[in-house]
Amino acid sequence: MHNPLKQIDTKELELPETVFIRDIESKVFQSIVLQSLSQIDGVETLEGNLFDSLLGDSLDGVKGIHVDQDQKNHSVNVRIEINVSYGISIPDKAEEIQNKILQDISRLTSLHVGTVHVIFKNLISPKPKPSIEELLEKKVKAAKSAVSERYDEVF
Repeated sequence: MHNPLKQIDTKELELPETVFIRDIESKVFQSIVLQSLSQIDGVETLEGNLFDSLLGDSLDGVKGIHVDQDQKNHSVNVRIEINVSYGISIPDKAEEIQNKILQDISRLTSLHVGTVHVIFKNLISPKPKPSIEELLEKKVKAAKSAVSERYDEVF
């Protein structure tokens, strides 16, 4: 008896390997960097103005954070432009920023961070931290204002 399956090449029956693809948008990396910077004292991101946003100088609304992805090497290069408080050691602060960004991006994306380039653009006056009483007072004023506005709308 003739078996038609003997004539079929077994390579045709094997399935090709599955290829998994993961893309991470630049906005995600920018958000990670912003979160990292928010946990570091004495630095602020650059603040874009209306003119910058009209010209499109700021990438996705985040000025001063630039990310280049190297898909071939599965790595990320980050360049950030920030302001630093007067009186802070710039080399020490740069190292703290670079280590924090490296750790956070590596942990959250499993990608290799090739470079973290920190550019200090300006010195800023250190802002005194508000006391708990000042924070509570601000919250109470905001709540009173909201209640008052709502009361005016109702009556």
